[in-house]
Amino acid sequence: MRDDLHALLDRLAFRPKSVRHPPVRTVEEAHLHYAGLDGAHTKNAFLKDAKGVLVLVTVPADCRLDMKALPALIGSKRLSFASPDLMRTVLGTEPGALGPLSLIADTRRQVRFALESSLIEADAITCHPLDNAETWVIPQGEFKRILAALGVEPIVFSLKGAVG
Repeated sequence: MRDDLHALLDRLAFRPKSVRHPPVRTVEEAHLHYAGLDGAHTKNAFLKDAKGVLVLVTVPADCRLDMKALPALIGSKRLSFASPDLMRTVLGTEPGALGPLSLIADTRRQVRFALESSLIEADAITCHPLDNAETWVIPQGEFKRILAALGVEPIVFSLKGAVG
């Protein structure tokens, strides 16, 4: 999948700023390596709703997801975390490396992408490129171009008032 991701970036003539670091599995671990990276830092959850619909949710790294409020915000029923095996199968991504770029592996377009509104307004975001030993900075314009090239239209939602 990384080859597919690099091929997509070549087609879009985009080279992200990146930093290599030891593998990280949590936002807290990742923050140790973000010095000098401009952009809204993200965290991600791979979820499944009551009907089996898969959803990748991306929010600012400092947000806490309210799993009771989130379904109504993104037009789903009850949500739960999908299994790591399902994430590997559908998104070709290991736990700790999940992010919006994982959608490149979703060739059957079975995953909905939900993005917190502050991230669509940010000048740039940071995320892993299918590898939790690297973090990329993606300017907003390029992020939108990548999503469009993947045929992904995000569900944009606001956590204002829904997080603690």
